Amino acid sequence: MNIDTLIWTASLLLFLTIVGGYFVAFRRRDRKERRRVEEARELGIHRPSMLYPYVDPSICIGCGGCVKACPEKDVLGLVGGLAVVVNGARCIGIGQCEKACPVGAIELAVGDLRGRSDVPVMSRNLETTVPGLYIAGELGGLALVRNAIDQGARAVEAIAQEIADDGSPPEESMPDLLIVGAGPAGLSAALAAQAQGLNFLVLEQQEDLGGTVYQYPRRKLTHTQPVVLPQYGPLEKGEYSKEELLEIFEEVVESYRLPIRYGQRVISIEVLGADREAPERLQLSTTDQKFVSRRVLLALGRRGTPRKLGVPGEQLEKVLYQVRDAEQYRRLRILCVGGGDSAVEAAMGLARQPGNEVAISYRRDKIFRIKSKNREALERLTKRGRITLYLSSQVVEIRPESVLLEQEGDTLEIPNDFVFVMVGGVLPFPLLRQANVKFWDEVEGDPNAFLARP
Repeated sequence: MNIDTLIWTASLLLFLTIVGGYFVAFRRRDRKERRRVEEARELGIHRPSMLYPYVDPSICIGCGGCVKACPEKDVLGLVGGLAVVVNGARCIGIGQCEKACPVGAIELAVGDLRGRSDVPVMSRNLETTVPGLYIAGELGGLALVRNAIDQGARAVEAIAQEIADDGSPPEESMPDLLIVGAGPAGLSAALAAQAQGLNFLVLEQQEDLGGTVYQYPRRKLTHTQPVVLPQYGPLEKGEYSKEELLEIFEEVVESYRLPIRYGQRVISIEVLGADREAPERLQLSTTDQKFVSRRVLLALGRRGTPRKLGVPGEQLEKVLYQVRDAEQYRRLRILCVGGGDSAVEAAMGLARQPGNEVAISYRRDKIFRIKSKNREALERLTKRGRITLYLSSQVVEIRPESVLLEQEGDTLEIPNDFVFVMVGGVLPFPLLRQANVKFWDEVEGDPNAFLARP
C-alpha cells in the first residue's frame, strides 16, 4: 500500500469517525427530545397558555441557541434538526430565545386562545368586550412583572387617546380613569395616567401596595427583564427580590403622590348607559361606596381568594394559605399542599430553616408545572432528605398534631405542626362575567379578528 492510499484511507476513517460521532449524538439527542415532546403531550403541558415562541421552520437552522438561552431550559427542544416548542405551558414570555436566534427564526406570539375559559377577550389595546373596560397584567393571562408594567402603560396610552378623540369636556366630579389594583400593572398605569394629565384614582383591596408581589415569599426573585416604569425610568436588572420591588413601588407612590385608596374591594361593575349627550360611564361598587368613571382599568392578579381543601380540620389555626417569611418557622413539622411553583417555593424556603421537617402532598404522580430551576432545587432537597414527597396523595383530615393523607388506597398519618395549602385561588372571573365581559370559550370564529380590533 503506497503512501497516497494510506493518506486517503486515514482521511476517510477520520471523516467517518467525526461524521459518525456527530450522527450518533444527533440521533440520541433527537430520540430524547421526541420523548420529551410525547411526555409533554401526555401531561397536557405542550400547549402554551398565552405567549410562546413561534419558530419558523423555513428559517430555523437548528443551532440550539434558543434552547440554551431559555431560562426555563425545557420550553424548547431540537427535533429533526429544528427547534420546536416542547413544554409551551412553561413559557413565561421573557423572550431570550428570540434574542438568541442568529437568523431571526423566532418571535413571541399569542397562543391558541380558542376555547379558553380562563382568558377574557381583549383587543390589542387591552379593551374587553365591554366598551371602556380594560385589563392589564395577570388577569389577562400574562405573567411577569415586565408584562404587567408594559400593559399598564400601554392600556393608559390607548385610554388617553380615546378620551382625547372623544372630545367631551372633563368633569371635575368624576375621574377619567379608575385603576383597580396597586400592583406592577396598576402602578405603571397610574404613572402613565399622571403623565398623560388624566384625572384618575387607584383602588386597592389590601391595606398594602404591591398586589401579587406583596404575596410573594420573603426574598423571592422575580423576573422583570429591562423595562421602563413610566416617569420613574428603567428597571434594568433581570431579576429583583420581592423587597427590592416593594421598595421601588413605595418610592414611586411617595415621590409622585399617586392617589390610592386602600381597603376598597370591588364587588361589581356596571355600565350606566350612553347617548349623544352623555358618553358611556362605568360604575364600580366596593364594599362601602360607589365610584363612577369614564374608563376603568382592571389591574388585578389571578391569585384571587385562596382555594380551600374542604376537609375536616381545615378551620384549625395551624392551616395557612401563604408563606411570606419562612424564617418565622423553625424546628417544626410542616406540610405544603400543592404542586405548583408557589407550593414548591414555600416548601423549599421552609426546608432551609433550622430543624424543620417539610413534606409536600400533591394529587398527581409527578410535579411538572413548575419552573426548571425550582424543579432542579426540589430534586436536590429531596435527595438530601430535606423534603419528603407524597405524590398521588390527598389530604383527608387535618388534626391538631397530625395530618391524614390518602395515598394509592392507603391512609397515612404524619405528625404535623403547620399546613400550608397552596392549591390556587378562586379567580376574580365572576366579577368579569357579572360585567358581561366575554371569555374566549364564548367566542365563535377567528380569534385574530378580535385581537385586531383597534
